[in-house]
Amino acid sequence: MKENSLWKDAFKRLIKDKWAFGSLIIVAIYSIVAILAATGLLAADWAKEVGASNLPPSAEHWFGTDIFGRDVLAKVLHGTQIAMSVGLATSLIAIPIGVILGALAGYFGGWIDDVITWLYTTFSSIPNIMLLISITMILGKGLFAVYIALGATSWVTLCRLIRGEVMKHKEREYVQAAGAIGGGHFRKLFIHILPNVTHIVIINTSLQFQFAIKSEVILSYLGLGVQGEPSWGTMIDDAKLELARGVWWQLAGATTAMFIVVLAFNLLGDALRDALDPKLKGK
Repeated sequence: MKENSLWKDAFKRLIKDKWAFGSLIIVAIYSIVAILAATGLLAADWAKEVGASNLPPSAEHWFGTDIFGRDVLAKVLHGTQIAMSVGLATSLIAIPIGVILGALAGYFGGWIDDVITWLYTTFSSIPNIMLLISITMILGKGLFAVYIALGATSWVTLCRLIRGEVMKHKEREYVQAAGAIGGGHFRKLFIHILPNVTHIVIINTSLQFQFAIKSEVILSYLGLGVQGEPSWGTMIDDAKLELARGVWWQLAGATTAMFIVVLAFNLLGDALRDALDPKLKGK
């Protein structure tokens, strides 16, 4: 009951924050758009020519058309599906790696801790963008390569945080009591300790999403990401050649969509930290 009350209190604090609540609504809207686009119910005809080349924004085409007469708004909406899928896939890969390695390192210590610490220190010492480019060059271009590259490089921060928290929790009374009544390492670690560091995973997930979205845009801008689909990165890459002719709406559409969702995830991450971190309770 106490644990439930803590989560209930955190939820109340979260929805009372107007910026956090607004950010949550924005994330929900982007998620719905992504689902509708993925199922073909929205922006399925993004590749269809709907007007003349480079029409400016109007009541008929809110974001104008591109050089091939395709609706820019439909491309932005389809790009939303790519961005959110990259964030989800990256989190599904990186979070289990970070949690498991961090938990093992913090709980067992010794040579296990030394190996895992060496591993994440090595990864963190390499410039992130260079590591991403290297992995995508090895795996080849495409969305699957982006998933793997981002997932394989995004677990380091979470691993370090989980390791530190597990090191603190393993010496506390409730863990010692679990061992005294016959609880093994698996039970103490996964049943007792990890549920008490769930708030770190939730906060990291919100930050993970915005990092993955920005990284995918960079990779696609460089030609190493999504192929044959209108990612925000490819739209920005295409639009840079049109600015000299005064065609700004494709660039504005992609960057505005990216800015809003990244800002929303950042604000939501800060709010989640304030709501879930016991040290900040009451401040």
